[in-house]
Amino acid sequence: MIGIMNIPEVELIRRCVQKDAKAQKLLYDTYHSTLLGICMRYAKNKTEAEDILQMGMIRIFKHIGSFAGKGSFEGWMKRIVINVSIDNFRKSNKFYYHHNFDELNGERYLTTEIPDNLEVKDILNTVQQLPPGYRIVFNLYAIEGYSHKEIGDQLGISENTSKSQLLKARRSLIERLAKLNTLPRLKYAQNE
Repeated sequence: MIGIMNIPEVELIRRCVQKDAKAQKLLYDTYHSTLLGICMRYAKNKTEAEDILQMGMIRIFKHIGSFAGKGSFEGWMKRIVINVSIDNFRKSNKFYYHHNFDELNGERYLTTEIPDNLEVKDILNTVQQLPPGYRIVFNLYAIEGYSHKEIGDQLGISENTSKSQLLKARRSLIERLAKLNTLPRLKYAQNE
């Protein structure tokens, strides 16, 4: 059951296909926070994330009739929002990537423990502060589970560039999270 009106998902989708404004609003309200969370991982700030979400919802409503019912509807919507996020990245960062990076040969990924006292908002904020290329590759690889080949195909870069961007993103995150761990607010939380 979905939302306040306890409409089955199949019925909600059917009504959205028929362009029922109340059903569309219920769908938007039901999935807004989940989809906005995805957008926040790819955007520079909340305003950009909200813009991406709006573009994603337009695409969802435009193509909702093509949802075949295979797999989860929420998963289908998430994939659309991720694709809109990638499109937005491509448009706003056309010339971000410089060359192929071969520096990964023989280099291991950094590993470290992330402090237990960090909150989700601290980590999300830290990811948002990454340079755009690092941020999108990190999200696609570490969170969405794309391979470096898939990332390369999506972004029009080589696999080595994807690997390099991920390595640099991890280094940057480790440094930034280590700095966050020394903030007085977090030290205070340890004493509670």
